[in-house]
Amino acid sequence: MQRFRYRHLNAAIAASLLAVSPASAQTLYIKAGRLIDGVSNEVRTGECITVEGEHIKAVGPCGKAPDGATVVDWSGFNVLPGLIDLHTHLADLGQSADLAAPIKASPAETALVGARNARVTLDAGFTSARDVGTYRGLTDVTLRNAIDRGDVPGPRMWVAGAYITIPKGGGELNGVVPNEELPADMRLGVAATPEEAAAKTTYLLDHGADFIKTIATGAVLAIGTEPGAPELTVEQLRAVVRVAHARGKKVTAHAHGAIGIQNAINAGVDSIEHASLADEATLQLAKKRGTWLAMDIYNGTYIDDIGTKEGWPEEYLRKNRETTDAQRAAFRRAVELGVNIGYATDAGVYPHGLNARQFRNMVKYGMTPMQAIQSATGRASEEMGRSDVGAIVPGRYADFVAVKADPLTDITVLEKIDHVMKGGAIVR
Repeated sequence: MQRFRYRHLNAAIAASLLAVSPASAQTLYIKAGRLIDGVSNEVRTGECITVEGEHIKAVGPCGKAPDGATVVDWSGFNVLPGLIDLHTHLADLGQSADLAAPIKASPAETALVGARNARVTLDAGFTSARDVGTYRGLTDVTLRNAIDRGDVPGPRMWVAGAYITIPKGGGELNGVVPNEELPADMRLGVAATPEEAAAKTTYLLDHGADFIKTIATGAVLAIGTEPGAPELTVEQLRAVVRVAHARGKKVTAHAHGAIGIQNAINAGVDSIEHASLADEATLQLAKKRGTWLAMDIYNGTYIDDIGTKEGWPEEYLRKNRETTDAQRAAFRRAVELGVNIGYATDAGVYPHGLNARQFRNMVKYGMTPMQAIQSATGRASEEMGRSDVGAIVPGRYADFVAVKADPLTDITVLEKIDHVMKGGAIVR
C-alpha cells in the first residue's frame, strides 16, 4: 500500500519507515526546529511530535523518544501541518486553448491524468484538497477512492462529483457541440428547476460526493456566460442546500457577481468560490452570516500571461481582465472586515503542483504570513468542517510539511517544500 510514498529519504529512516505500514502501530518521534501548528499564532521551538500509525499522539517539549520509536530529525526545519487547497480540479484535463479537450478524453484517460495531478499536488506539500468539480462527472470520486485505497499517491480528497448548473450555464462544456449532445456523464448536475436541482443533489450524494458545488453565476472560463450574471435562482439554490444539509453535507457556490453571491448566501450555502465582484454590501453580508470565501487571487495573472501566449478564447481573456483586479480589491477588503477566508487556488486552471504560488498574493493583498498559512491549515479544515486535518494537535492525521527557511519571514519558501509527510509516511 505504501509502495509509492518513499523518495529522497535518508537510507536509515527509509528502511525503518518501509518496514511497517503507517496504518499499524509504528511510532515516529519527530524533532521539529520551529513548530507552526496551524491554529495558534505562537511559533514553538524545542518541540517533538509523537506519531502512532497515521495519527498524532502527542506534541510537547522534546525529551527521550518512546521505546522502539523511529526518530525523524527535522530540528533544522520549520514544521507545519500539511497544506490544504480548497479549490482544485484534480480529476480534469486542465485549461487549454482546445475547448473540446474534455470531451475528447475518455473517463479512463481523465482519471489517469487525475492520478498524475494528485501526485504532483502531494509532492508540493498539499496533503488535503477539496476538488470542486469535473466535466466528467464522478471521475473525482474514482480518484479519491483510488487514493484512499493506496492505489495511487495523492492528497486526501473531498469531492463534489459534478457541477449543479443551469442548462448552458457556467458549469457546462459550452461551445463544443450542442449541449444536449454531450455525454450523459458531462451533464449529471444540469438542472432547470428547483425540483431538478434537488434530484441532482441527491444523485451526486448517493454516488459518492462529499459536498455539493453549485454554479450561481456565469464563469470566466465558460463560453457564453458572464461572471456578473446570476444563473441558479435562489429557489434552486435553496433546494440544493435543503437536501445537502439534511444529509450533513456542505454546499459551496461558484459566484463572481454581487447579486449571485448574495443569492447564494441568502439560500444558505456554506462558502463562495471566487467572489470576484463582491461589493461592500456583499462582503458585509458574508461577514454577518459567517459565510466562507474561497478567493483564487493568483490565477488571474497566469490566465492573462499563458492564456494570451497559447491563444485561449478572447472571451476568456476579456472576462479575466474584468475580474482579476476587482477580485484582489475585494479580497483586501474581506481581510480588513474579518470575513472567513480559506486557501483556494483553482489549480487546474494553472498547472497542478504550483498551488503554493497564491501565498505571496494573499500576503501582498492584506494577510499576514501567519494568516495566510492558517488559511491553508487550521482555517481550511474549519471551512470543510473537518477535525482530522489541518493542525499539529493530538488526534489529527500526521500530515506535515517542513521547510528550511522561515515562511513567516518569506512566505514564498512554501513554493518549494523540503519534506512532506502524509499519515505518518514520508512522501519526499
